[in-house]
Amino acid sequence: MHLTHTQIPEEYKTHIGKKTTFVAAAFVLLILVLFASVSVGAVRVPVGELISSLLGRASAQKFDIIIWQIRMPQALTAMAAGAGLAVAGAMMQSILRNPLGSPFTLGISHAAAFGAALCVMLVGPGSLQETGSGLPAMLAPYAVTISAFGFSLVATFIIIGISRIRSASPEVMVLAGVALGSLFTAGTMFLQYFADDVELAAMVFWTFGDVSRASWQELGVITVVLAAVFVYGFFKRWDYNAIDAGDETARGLGVRVERVRLVGMLAASLITAVVVAFLGIIGFVGLVCPHMVRRLIGDDHRFLLPGTCVIGALLLLAADTAARLVLAPHILPVSILTSFLGAPVFIYLIIRGQQR
Repeated sequence: MHLTHTQIPEEYKTHIGKKTTFVAAAFVLLILVLFASVSVGAVRVPVGELISSLLGRASAQKFDIIIWQIRMPQALTAMAAGAGLAVAGAMMQSILRNPLGSPFTLGISHAAAFGAALCVMLVGPGSLQETGSGLPAMLAPYAVTISAFGFSLVATFIIIGISRIRSASPEVMVLAGVALGSLFTAGTMFLQYFADDVELAAMVFWTFGDVSRASWQELGVITVVLAAVFVYGFFKRWDYNAIDAGDETARGLGVRVERVRLVGMLAASLITAVVVAFLGIIGFVGLVCPHMVRRLIGDDHRFLLPGTCVIGALLLLAADTAARLVLAPHILPVSILTSFLGAPVFIYLIIRGQQR
């Protein structure tokens, strides 16, 4: 494909148009699923009442309360968390040049679980209250959240520190993450072994990823961090494309590979730490979504990052909606559904890729 008289070839325009259409179509589908998610549940909200409430002209206070105090913050939190975990996974896989890169496989989620368990053991579980999913949660959970966030950053800085010693090679980062994941899992099991019944319940239930824990305040924090990380990742899209071609090629194009790799790793870990600290562990979104989008529109980061962001939001929102309906009136934590669905889908993608 070559430029002819400074004109962009039609083939290139068609190629780019397909990718743009995919992202736009996924975004429209995301909006439709958002409306459906807010509308369905134990109490069905008619579409007319939903639109009236969104426009500030609700005729029934009951629907207004359900929409703005229960379902809308939960649905938007699912979207923000799914987008954050998916973008973090895409950035990690690109800068590490490893398809297994994700917050879960690099041990960051396990570090957060250890931080939460340690805080419960030292401070106590506090009072328990029932969340939207029916699971108990700490009434004053901020100490647990801060501890989980702190240990997520500890794991990130350890990985980055080790990688700097070995010139930030992708293999060292992945192996360090696997080792840290195993170490923090052992630490969590150690604490659970010596915990009493109430502490053990608090530790175990914290690990169930559940978007109904978040209020508008937590949603605001997640959204701000997600926006900052996405803007940074999109700003570095050409650097990530160059790194995909190999470190030497990227250096030849003027990319400071080690610096891009370390800052990108820190940014991806930051959004992961915020999501996990507020909502618990939600697996497979960060691992599966980037692979799904790559197979559909390729690995050009100009489209991969926006596409992964939208698909991650769509996947977790759909999973959370299904989790509220599949065993109604009982509500499953969304992490259970993402793991049940994510593992078979990932195996299918692996087998399909091998057959090609």
